[in-house]
Amino acid sequence: MHKNISRLAIIALALMLALSACGGAKPVATEAPVTSATEAPVAATEAPVATEAPVSEGFQIPEVVDGKFNVAMVLIGPHDDGGWSQAHYEGLVYIEENVPNVHTAYIENVPEGADSEQVFRSLSRKGFNLIFGTSFGFGDPMEVVAGEFPDTMFIHLTGIKSNFTNFGNLMGAMEDMKYLAGMLAGARAKQDGNPKLGYMATFPIPEEIRLGNAIALGMKKTCPECTLDVRWINTWHDPIIEKEAAASLFDAGAQVVFTGADTPAVADVAQEKGKWGVTYDWYGSCKVDACLTAPYWVWGPIYSGITEKVIAGTYVPGYDYFDAETGALGLYGFMEGQTMQPGVADLDPEVLAMVNDTLAQMLAGEFTRFDVFTGPINDNQGNVVLPAGQALEQVDLDAFPEFGLPCSIDVCMKWWAEGITAELPQ
Repeated sequence: MHKNISRLAIIALALMLALSACGGAKPVATEAPVTSATEAPVAATEAPVATEAPVSEGFQIPEVVDGKFNVAMVLIGPHDDGGWSQAHYEGLVYIEENVPNVHTAYIENVPEGADSEQVFRSLSRKGFNLIFGTSFGFGDPMEVVAGEFPDTMFIHLTGIKSNFTNFGNLMGAMEDMKYLAGMLAGARAKQDGNPKLGYMATFPIPEEIRLGNAIALGMKKTCPECTLDVRWINTWHDPIIEKEAAASLFDAGAQVVFTGADTPAVADVAQEKGKWGVTYDWYGSCKVDACLTAPYWVWGPIYSGITEKVIAGTYVPGYDYFDAETGALGLYGFMEGQTMQPGVADLDPEVLAMVNDTLAQMLAGEFTRFDVFTGPINDNQGNVVLPAGQALEQVDLDAFPEFGLPCSIDVCMKWWAEGITAELPQ
């Protein structure tokens, strides 16, 4: 799926400037790569070359291999973080195993700003042909370096910038899986007799509000009386802060808590509190009984497809936004070969049937992110966001009204759905 290029091109600079203070990509964990959302993980035969050094000492830049197509990945967190960065790392391993004559390498724990710009520039000077940057805050540095190295292809994750020549953007419709997880969490809270949920959000950007709204919309499908509280933690990866925020939400009365950050901390705290958590990013993050499920990414097939097209000279960078039918999104416990978590297995069979049926439609391409955001939808102030039958457009999912876009609705994605008890951040 592709983003609305003309509209997003208008807002690219404004949005990056406005969100620079929020910066940061998400970290992920390492495990064997997953060949598709419906297949079990397989063991990696040869891991990509890793390089890491303290920021104060600079980063050791890996070497290219002559005669091969060289692919590099820059991670904001450790490659085995159990979340965002690990999922991307496994995607890199998948490239190594499935695309002929390719050499891969990665650099982890790279902060945004001047450090990341120098890393991208150094990788380009070394001769890497394709470079993936997996953090929102890498967008500006990658844009600068892409202008200096027109023969190198740069792919940026989660941002909104592209030069349409050698610098492209990549993201997926995780709102699909968050919506389904919201259905499960609402049903769990209702069955437990405590209709309160929590959402541990990272930065106040359209992506995080979009995912929170998807959770709330799913929650209302199975628990109309449920509410969703929100805590902003302003970090993508900090196990201590994540645990503290999760504990705060549980202590405030939440029965189920979602995370928008990278570690499985929310489920670990749920285990301690005798409640439920929903982890994120990596299929292996849902490892304790208190974890209901995990919406997760499967980057390998997406990354290998891009790599093959770049090698063939047919890839056109722009705004690539994939949906669930690609097999690159999963809901833990519901994909082929997976077993439901204990907190899900005893839910109302009608709820489980609804989740399974909607997931099947998503995987068949018959239910997309635009179906998630189709009216009637009201905000938490009682205002009509979308009347019955009207759907959001891509630009609505990605923007705030301050960016001056011709969104299909005046508020773009700057609203909280009905049932969310929080105020919008300034």
